[in-house]
This record gives sequence, C-alpha cells and structure tokens, in this order.
Amino acid sequence: MALRWYSKVGGSPGASEVHELGIAEEVYRGSRSAVATYAAARLERVRVAVGELTAIEPELLVFAWEAVTAGGPDAGAALEVERRPARQFCPTCRADRPRDAGVWLRRCEACGGALDVVGGLELDLLQVTFLADDGDDGEGGGEPGREG
Repeated sequence: MALRWYSKVGGSPGASEVHELGIAEEVYRGSRSAVATYAAARLERVRVAVGELTAIEPELLVFAWEAVTAGGPDAGAALEVERRPARQFCPTCRADRPRDAGVWLRRCEACGGALDVVGGLELDLLQVTFLADDGDDGEGGGEPGREG
C-alpha cells in the first residue's frame, strides 16, 4: 500500500507555525484507514518517507505524531521517518551530480548544461504495522503478515 501526499514548500501568511501537526493528523487518518477492516486493530508502527524539500522536520513530525496518538487507542505507536534527498540530475549527461548538503549547482560540471532538481518532495505512507483483535501481528494495508 502506498498513500502519497504532496506538501507545499514554504508557507502562506497565516499558515500554522508547526504544519507537522496537520501532517501527523493526516498520516494518522491514512494509517487508520489502512487497517479499517480490522475494527479493533491497534497501530504498532507507521513508516513514512519525507522529502528534503517538503519543509517538514522529521523530529517535529514524530513529536506531533506522539501528540496526535496520545490518550487514544493507538497511544505508543511508533512513527519512523525516512528522509528522501533531492538530487541534481543532468539531462544532457543523463547522470546524477553530487552536491554538498545545502549547496545547489546551476550547471553540470561535466558538460555545462543546466541541472534539474529531482525528488525531495515526497510525503509517502510506506508501511503500517498493527496488532489485530485476534492478537496476530499485521503489516501493510490490512492483512496480517503482509506488507504494503
């Protein structure tokens, strides 16, 4: 199972200072939806991918997740965040071009062509692991023992 959200980079005036809370709420809704066929299922672990250019801070997202799940049936469920880097790609050379963190090149050092930025905008729900009401562990989108 793969659910995908797209986030805006930057913010508009009046936008929430901590948009990670809203994102954590959406990840929670998507996770609960994935296990909806198991009415008494309890979330154990949720894995998401977050792109470098989404302006989402993984530590804040985990903190917001803990606030969203606290006191509910899924309290204590872990949120694991995988960071996905943005890459610089030269369409002329058909190759990724390495860069230092925080440094963006405009031109390919090999051919002088303009570089494209690829990826880094992901916000994907990768895996939901849950405990079904019969005590079996479940992974993925609903069937115990399967990954999505």
